[in-house]
Amino acid sequence: MRVLLTGSSGWLGRYLAPMLREAGHTVIGLDVARGAETHVVASVADRAAVFAVFEDHRVEAVVHAGALHKPDIARYPAQSFVDVNVTGTLNLLEAAVAAKHDRFVFTSTTSLMIRRAIREESGDEAVWLDEASGPIEPRNIYGVTKYAAEQLCRMVHEERGLATVVLRTGRFFPEEDDTHVHLSGENMKANELLHRRLTVEDAARAHVAALEGAPRVGFGLYLVSAPTPFSREEAKELKRDAASVIARYYPAAPALFAARGWRLPSSIGRVYDGRRIERDLAFRHQTDFATVLHALANGEPLPFEHDADYQSPVLAAERAFKG
Repeated sequence: MRVLLTGSSGWLGRYLAPMLREAGHTVIGLDVARGAETHVVASVADRAAVFAVFEDHRVEAVVHAGALHKPDIARYPAQSFVDVNVTGTLNLLEAAVAAKHDRFVFTSTTSLMIRRAIREESGDEAVWLDEASGPIEPRNIYGVTKYAAEQLCRMVHEERGLATVVLRTGRFFPEEDDTHVHLSGENMKANELLHRRLTVEDAARAHVAALEGAPRVGFGLYLVSAPTPFSREEAKELKRDAASVIARYYPAAPALFAARGWRLPSSIGRVYDGRRIERDLAFRHQTDFATVLHALANGEPLPFEHDADYQSPVLAAERAFKG
């Protein structure tokens, strides 16, 4: 198929475009920033540009990974989030319907599920999150607009029959997390593979699986995060003494972490359960916490990307222009 990939210059896009080609698809990349995988420089908020891309490139399916993200809140007004994340998604959906497409994949985020009470982690047990969790009360404009875009996908499927898969992805960014300052970035990423993170490669693989499976599921909403070893019954213990729970599953973990100067989490306040996508789309992650331990034990490179100095292509271009 001829697949339009939005966000093609971004972190996910640079991994997803080659995987789509490996799966036999022709990729047409669209982004506001230039990049190796980008063929059309335009915004999804520009309705005329979107429809022109469909006509000029004979687009047959869409993977919509482009968006303004949480870090952009400090740089853009709320209206920009509405324009790009909501109106841009509607433009693509309507163009896909007009072109009589049979599938549409939308990249969403687990962030929209984290209402303030969950973020504060004030309860006495870890919050278990899956596709049925609610209420959905996004705490910022990023989450609000991504949730609105999800609802547009659902509405268009119900009204027009467009098969649509929404992927609420966990964390897969390469840069440091500016909300956590007590652990190194690599240590934090390794810990998060237990309960709220996946690699960018697995995120890309999930999108390929969603593209292939969309007509079969009709409308599907999936949480995508590396498989957690934990069960709901361990929620209180995870909040109280996560390190002991982890050592029970992975007896070698404490020594391997100590040898590297790392620390296991003492408390885990939320767990993402992404088993539904494995059942419905036969998707399997290739990297989890056990993969990290294997790398540590054998002196191999860590199985995830970490780049403390990473900048999004848009931000890098803006800073170069101002400089």
